[in-house]
Amino acid sequence: MSNSLKLDEPRERRLSGALRQRHITMISLGGIIGAGLFVGSSATIGAIGPAAFLSYLAAGIVVMLVMRMLGEMAVAIPGVGSFTEYARLGLGNWVGFTSGWLYWYFWVIVVAVEAVVGADILKQWIPLPAWAIGLSLLAIMTAINCLSVKSYGEFEYWFASLKVFAIIVFIGLGCAYLFGWAASTGALLDNLVNDRGFMPYGIGAVLAGVPTVIFAVGGAEIATIAAAESDDPSKSVAAMTRSVIFRVITFYVVSILLIVCIVPWGSIEAGHSPFVAAMEVMHVPGATVIMEAVVLVAVLSALNSGLYVSSRILFGLSERGDAPAALSQLTGHRVPRLAVLLSSVIGYIAIAAAIASPQGVFLFLVNASGAIMLFVYLAIAIAQVRLRRQLEREAPQRLTLRMWLFPGLSYAVIAAIVGVLVAMAFQEGLRTQLLASLVSLGVVSAAHLLVRKRRLHAGPRDTRVA
Repeated sequence: MSNSLKLDEPRERRLSGALRQRHITMISLGGIIGAGLFVGSSATIGAIGPAAFLSYLAAGIVVMLVMRMLGEMAVAIPGVGSFTEYARLGLGNWVGFTSGWLYWYFWVIVVAVEAVVGADILKQWIPLPAWAIGLSLLAIMTAINCLSVKSYGEFEYWFASLKVFAIIVFIGLGCAYLFGWAASTGALLDNLVNDRGFMPYGIGAVLAGVPTVIFAVGGAEIATIAAAESDDPSKSVAAMTRSVIFRVITFYVVSILLIVCIVPWGSIEAGHSPFVAAMEVMHVPGATVIMEAVVLVAVLSALNSGLYVSSRILFGLSERGDAPAALSQLTGHRVPRLAVLLSSVIGYIAIAAAIASPQGVFLFLVNASGAIMLFVYLAIAIAQVRLRRQLEREAPQRLTLRMWLFPGLSYAVIAAIVGVLVAMAFQEGLRTQLLASLVSLGVVSAAHLLVRKRRLHAGPRDTRVA
């Protein structure tokens, strides 16, 4: 690399420092545990069989390693803003621009999807049309995010706490059932092998499930964005990368393993929570209502986080001159309110598309975000290799949190992500998502060329607090 990292010139802190370590811990835990686990895992189990937990384990390890790479950069080079800015530092402005805008697009689509899912759950209790409920949920979360970062942190802390509590209780009940009050533990464990074997569709199905599962276990990186608004960013990032991600992977793998031990996998229906099926086998009263409440909490958590993350990504892009200058203006509580509102508006548009054309426009918008997380992770992984080399030459004392087994493990992560993208190209259900996501990449790349030309004729920009 030809440019210096300018390690002795940290950027002035403009965002709030109101988040505490407890907020960051729960944000990182809650960022991964969502409706994809509580409901989406049913389709994965149906497609893979009892060995589905191995797909979650493989995908979780890849995400954990990416987070470790990101943690190394965040601790060594603090204060750069959004985590996508490490892609800019390591690979240049084009990668920083595209990573930022693609990641923003991913989260505004998540906002719309979660609002629609939340409305579908609530409409059985609230006598209003689903579209009205969805728009109301988005409006409420927008108001929370516009108030202060502390309001976001408190809401997300309790949302995530409830999700984590639900997982821990389920694991406790499942273990007690299998090794305690179950009539025949041996017969229950036979569910792993008694229906066409442990891998009924072979090892190929386990590997083929990784591309789908990796989206479910992604999301921990939002903690690095929130850490920028904490009282001790380096400590928060270090804690997240050292232990939190490992705990989340454990939650996923153990939960899925317990489910396939308790419930015959062939009886699990796609789209129906396998957690409900397991609790019904264990004779837990009110299993359906309990899980609907948990899924609703997961949906609201994702909606809340989606608005927060997308607004901070816009804020960072604006500071770099990659988005309108007004989006980097802050309120008295140091909230980028215009960035929050713009992300919310895009969410409203996507919800309208879901109502008007659920299998047309909205489906394309969702598919166009399908592989974006992998694109961003790939950019982060390659940037880490380049920045690590430069840090070793220029400032090795800053490498207090290191990527394990560098450089071999870093290259293995890059190869794994590329392998997942290639696997998507050969799977009928995922090929459309990959192609649509490549269209998104092309559109954003073209936008970068236009912005670059305009920037050549622009002067310095004013990013003072509003």
